[in-house]
Amino acid sequence: MKKGYYILSFLLLWSTLLFAQGGRFTAAVSSSEVAAGEQLQVDFTATGASSDFNAPDFAGFQVLSGPNVSQAYMDNNGVITNTTTYGYILMAIKEGTFTIGSASVNINFRRMQTIPLHVKVDKGQSLQQMQQQQVQNAPVNNSKDLQKAVFLVAELDKSHAYQGEQLTLTYKLYFRVDLLGFSSDKGPDLNGFWNQDVKRTGPISSKDVKQGTYKGQKFDYVVIKQTVLFPEHSGDMVIDPFALTVGVRYQAQSNSADIFDKMFGGEMKEEQIEVKSEPVKVHVTPLPDAGKPDGFSGAVGNFTVVTNVDKKELKANETMNYDLKISGKGNLSLINAPAINPPADFEKYDPKVTDNINVDPAGTSGSREYSYLMIPRHQGDFTFAPPGFSYFNPESRRYVTLPAKTYPIKVDKGDAVASSAVYNAGAQQDVKLLGKDIRYIKTTSPDLYKDGEGFYGSPSFYFLMFLGPLSFAGALLFSKYNDQQNSDVVKLKSRRANKIAAKHLAIASKQLSAGNKQAFYEAVARGLYGYLSDKLNIPVADLNKENITGQLKIKGLDDTTINQLADTIDLCEMARFAPVTGISQQQVFDKAKNTINEIEDKI
Repeated sequence: MKKGYYILSFLLLWSTLLFAQGGRFTAAVSSSEVAAGEQLQVDFTATGASSDFNAPDFAGFQVLSGPNVSQAYMDNNGVITNTTTYGYILMAIKEGTFTIGSASVNINFRRMQTIPLHVKVDKGQSLQQMQQQQVQNAPVNNSKDLQKAVFLVAELDKSHAYQGEQLTLTYKLYFRVDLLGFSSDKGPDLNGFWNQDVKRTGPISSKDVKQGTYKGQKFDYVVIKQTVLFPEHSGDMVIDPFALTVGVRYQAQSNSADIFDKMFGGEMKEEQIEVKSEPVKVHVTPLPDAGKPDGFSGAVGNFTVVTNVDKKELKANETMNYDLKISGKGNLSLINAPAINPPADFEKYDPKVTDNINVDPAGTSGSREYSYLMIPRHQGDFTFAPPGFSYFNPESRRYVTLPAKTYPIKVDKGDAVASSAVYNAGAQQDVKLLGKDIRYIKTTSPDLYKDGEGFYGSPSFYFLMFLGPLSFAGALLFSKYNDQQNSDVVKLKSRRANKIAAKHLAIASKQLSAGNKQAFYEAVARGLYGYLSDKLNIPVADLNKENITGQLKIKGLDDTTINQLADTIDLCEMARFAPVTGISQQQVFDKAKNTINEIEDKI
């Protein structure tokens, strides 16, 4: 009887505590107003012993994650409170005002519901854009995914052009992984095009990386090369593919069941892949015959012309220059020298050409100047009327003729000695007059030497004679020594490992000074991995703690240095995803540098 009394008292006390807690069930949203494409979080919180949770209908939203269940216990003066939170991460997919209905749950044997929530969704990304963004952020798992993450595109500013019209060909490398570098054996063959590359002001760097879209997806991209083209004949022409070898570094999705592998995103991999642009087609239309002016010199573009003569009055057999300067945008380098028709008594020479041409992404522009030298042979009054300059304008699709200025030329009677004028190479300053008599007669005594006093047979002569064979023999010995040193690839990589590590640590030091934490830790990690790969002859893809530790132990490295190296690598990897406390960046840098020095001293 007494035992039953104790049991009944215990049940009454427990029931009192349960109902004293009562129980609460609430709902909360991280934001009551979002834009389409943005994420929000909804939490349903139950206070008390809960069970049988039913989520509401999330109409108008896409469920990205949930329910994410978390529990918390609190002891308040002996009264234990149990709190359970059911969390969801949602994404708004269209505009409007939406209601998140009531969720229900059993708390302390009672069924409870939350109050509905209202969320206003403003205009933002469309569903197609959100799906494209999800594709863009998809992880790289295999070579097929990598080809979608890195590719080369050839872009031509026009698909139709006239013969001789300038085109701009741009090669863009799109990517959404880390680029380690790229190289090309040779550029594409541009048969049928006169071409000239756009010069860069410096090497490609991170400053040249831009953001853009390709087929609706967002990518980073960098312009690899730009070339200005001028088709030399008409018809359908094809620009061959351009191939690059690109080094990439990416984080592959982990398939491991290890929770830590999933938390940190998987293994970092480095690969060399080949990317190739697709062929590009352009239809080239021939220049029309209708309306083509006489003396057309092949100019295609938009130009202006300035002409000038340096003398309008001169003597017979003296020289004069006629200058024709063509300025504008187009195929300046392909313009033939315009034909001029001086008076019959004028002797004309081939023109001297002076170019001031600039090639940039907008095309070819600048000026080309022709300087014609002419010599009148008889006196008289003449009229020099050069023909106009003609070009084809592809924008207006017609020929344009710019009239030339007419110049009256007065020629007086010349000197008799001037008839011996000689022309040399096309400019007035190159014309020289021969005198009436023989000049340059040597009046000083010639330098004479006795036998044996000259250079031949002297000690210097024999020294120089034997210097060549000795130098050749020395170069041959050095070449053999150098081949022996470089024949062992493993030893060569091991010798260069410290230099490669020093280069990465120098980059890390700059990032440390600039306060770029993530870039600093990436540079330190890259330096350590690159150093260990070359020093231990382990491929980058096979680098892990077990392989590194095993190889270092085989080479006789002590456990203290091995543990210090492992700690440094762990710090760098952790710092990429979460703040590192308890140690400064300078200490991490010093630790990595000292570890490499210790390995160099002991191996």
